[in-house]
Amino acid sequence: MEKRVENVKTIMEKMIARVPEFTFGQERQEIFTRMLLKLPTEIRRPMRELILSFLQEMVRLDASDIDVGGMGCKGQIWYRVYGTKAPDESLGQYKHDESDILILNLLSERDRETLFQNRSVDFSYSMEHEDMMIRFRATAYFDLNHLSLNMRLINKSIRPLESLGFHPNVLKVLNLNYVKQGLVLITGITGSGKSTTLDSIVNANNHACKAHIVIISNPIEYVHQPIKAIVRHREVGRDVMSFKDGTIQSLRQDPDIIVIGEMRDAETISTVLEVADSGHKVFTTLHTSSATEAIDRILGETPSSEQNRIRERLADVITCVISQKLVPSMDGRLILAKEVMLATEAIKASIRNNHTDEIYHLIYQGGEMGMVTMEQDLVNLYRKKMISYQEAYSNANNKKRLTDIIKLYQV
Repeated sequence: MEKRVENVKTIMEKMIARVPEFTFGQERQEIFTRMLLKLPTEIRRPMRELILSFLQEMVRLDASDIDVGGMGCKGQIWYRVYGTKAPDESLGQYKHDESDILILNLLSERDRETLFQNRSVDFSYSMEHEDMMIRFRATAYFDLNHLSLNMRLINKSIRPLESLGFHPNVLKVLNLNYVKQGLVLITGITGSGKSTTLDSIVNANNHACKAHIVIISNPIEYVHQPIKAIVRHREVGRDVMSFKDGTIQSLRQDPDIIVIGEMRDAETISTVLEVADSGHKVFTTLHTSSATEAIDRILGETPSSEQNRIRERLADVITCVISQKLVPSMDGRLILAKEVMLATEAIKASIRNNHTDEIYHLIYQGGEMGMVTMEQDLVNLYRKKMISYQEAYSNANNKKRLTDIIKLYQV
């Protein structure tokens, strides 16, 4: 490892020495790019192999993320292992310019163009490891004139949907064979496992349903091999220009299930609701920490003049909201905690009448149907001694409700 680092650093030092001293930011990165493009493949290969060695170590550690470059990393390579992020002292120190070159060398020409245009680029990356193809979701971005890189490991295998602890009623709602249409939301903060749950749902339908599944994502993460279903993968920026375009185009592709990686803006939200209203089964994700927040977020993104119409449409199409968190467990790993809302007539009425404050109570009382609040699920994990009280408390959306539920069990 030391010899490899030494050889790569020698190449990069020669490149850095040729850059004018008072050249900064994008201009400096463009100079490095031109130098890289002039280098023969056999010179550039060791740089990429160095990054690959970092990724191989990431797989060995069972890390979820790696961070490289920028002032925040202090010249070190950082991994997130079971929720905790820390530098790996054994992988050496890298100057900002050296990290810049390593990152630029990893990107395709198109990705570099997007990076310079938008100051950030999302992309997917693959490598072969122990006779397996390992995939990563990555983002490269500017950080105080230098480049930073985060790469997230995409699971090598998919967890069976049944292993995630959903009630049988919820599993039926997620299955095309039982419910042919409607909107299912998977919500949570970044790193809460939304993509993993979404892939488990797609996998379950792929095994059970003779259907056509269209996945629109940025980037494409897990690649599903067709089993009983046709599965199409359309990556935003490569196969389709935007989430909205991909969603609209999918209607002309005879789909049964449409999976939209993320609802990022009002335009995409409106398009998703229209597609779900057209009679298709739609799965998508949203950055909120509870079912009520998800409903409020969708309505909040809508102009006031459209609120009533969108409220009616949302009430018509919503079938399920799953809000989730990954909580450190007692064995030092991570465990899924979730809130599940099924769109009963009472919940649909709450949405139509703009009484979303009633939804939490309806979820709380809906245990027999398969619903559960985040606080109820955290208490359940705590009572099973799977997580500590402190983790249950810190991950609760409403601390008072959590303590009230615990008191009920202590009476």
